[in-house]
Amino acid sequence: MDLTPERILANLREVRNRIAAAAARSGRTADAVRLVAVTKTVEPDVIRLLVGAGQADVGENRPQQLRDRARLLADLPMRWHMIGSLQRNKVKYVAAACAMIHSVDRLDLAEEISRRAQAANVRAACLVEVNSGEEQKAGVAPPEAPALARAVAALPGVRLAGLMTMAPIADDPEAVRPVFAALRQLLERINRDGGLPRPLTELSMGMTQDYQAAVEEGATIVRVGTALFR
Repeated sequence: MDLTPERILANLREVRNRIAAAAARSGRTADAVRLVAVTKTVEPDVIRLLVGAGQADVGENRPQQLRDRARLLADLPMRWHMIGSLQRNKVKYVAAACAMIHSVDRLDLAEEISRRAQAANVRAACLVEVNSGEEQKAGVAPPEAPALARAVAALPGVRLAGLMTMAPIADDPEAVRPVFAALRQLLERINRDGGLPRPLTELSMGMTQDYQAAVEEGATIVRVGTALFR
């Protein structure tokens, strides 16, 4: 099937409807969940189409591509999310351009974000990335997440908003539901333990194959690409 504008917009409506239904199943409204459209595989014109349909949040995996597209599409009312792994030497590309950096998994990275954000006179909203149990994936181990969260939250120029994880790829979303439940419980425990300037509120979890289960388990942000562009 050709990826026509009509098809993309139909996919966007379907994803939004599924998010709304999953949110209702968890006792929440659709506006409690933010859809981040992952656009790394599509051209800027497609991003313009999405934003024209009210899709304000867009995520990129590559820092330089995010920087370039933020410049190219600076006229659009949108928010950029850095959702891929981030190295310290690439922070300069995204610190001032992003509404949120999802992949903070170590203190030295957060310190560089803080430094760059202060130089740009902004506060960088960040999430601590928690590893879901796969060694090959990024993220801090769950037992180490509370200490990292407190250290990141104390940095000037940074606003720690919550946690993020990437669940293992599974054919059955039910197989990874415990990963999402565990991240929600971790956030609740960090908030209970205190030591933060403000409670954490954001849970970035769930992608095309499992975002409905993630929403049912409390996701406030889902990162969806394939379901929009197929």
